[in-house]
Amino acid sequence: MQKVPLGKTGLNVSPVAYAAIVSMNEAQADSDAYVALAVSAGVNYFDVAPSYGDAEVVMGKSLRPYRKDVYLACKTAQRTRALAEKELRNSLKVLHTDWFDVYQLHAMTTPDDVEQAFGPDGVMELLVKMRQEGVIRHIGFSAHSERAAMECLERYPFDTVMYPLNWMLHKGQGIGEDVRKAKEERGFGLIGLKALIERAWEDDAEKGESPWPKSWCKPFDAKETDLRLAGMKYALDLGVDILVPPGNWECQRFMMEHADECLANPLSETERTLLDSRMQAVGDKPFFRKDNGGWEG
Repeated sequence: MQKVPLGKTGLNVSPVAYAAIVSMNEAQADSDAYVALAVSAGVNYFDVAPSYGDAEVVMGKSLRPYRKDVYLACKTAQRTRALAEKELRNSLKVLHTDWFDVYQLHAMTTPDDVEQAFGPDGVMELLVKMRQEGVIRHIGFSAHSERAAMECLERYPFDTVMYPLNWMLHKGQGIGEDVRKAKEERGFGLIGLKALIERAWEDDAEKGESPWPKSWCKPFDAKETDLRLAGMKYALDLGVDILVPPGNWECQRFMMEHADECLANPLSETERTLLDSRMQAVGDKPFFRKDNGGWEG
């Protein structure tokens, strides 16, 4: 798999990450097989968080033989320095590592998230200290609010940003455009979520009966190869460096197998038209909307 620069970090990464939710709630042997297949396919960026069930423990064991050869990214949803340090130390332990190549504020969404993280005794104090000590190599954040993302970028020169760069959200509501422009201006690494996502689940029953019960939103059906490729290419066209698959092996494998194809053949007008048609068919079922003054949810 071709490698690409992760912004200005100096890391050369696979354009598809291994999403640790793939390993969540799986037998250890299955996780071991998934990780081994991903590494053999050229994946060298692994993303995990404490909030992903048992993913840290299961994937951590699977990743041990490869740790020195890959980049490992983790997160904390804690907003205070003390609680974040406790969580970070535990993540290091269960992931069998002494450092994180990327460590991120997780799910920055509300004004309170931003104020607490950057306030006195906030988590950012810890992340800066851990970077100075070499425990963290690069600092980033994930967000599901573009306003929260822009607020974070005004307060610290982050190395990476993880954000939903989805064809429908961008086409229909302009969500992600400010992040895209900021990446062009500042050069941070951009990690894109939800490239394969079509819409929200109708209900829990539809999700549970689908092939993707661990995915928070509905991916394009497996047989819709053209739409899947168009979704991946749309995100790459917005400047995404790394695509994060929905949390299941089927989508993980598809994105790994087609990453080089998407890089070699950028988004075409035919593919844009195909996405336009699907957006009209999906109608009013996007998975979130820009509202509340820009604090999406």
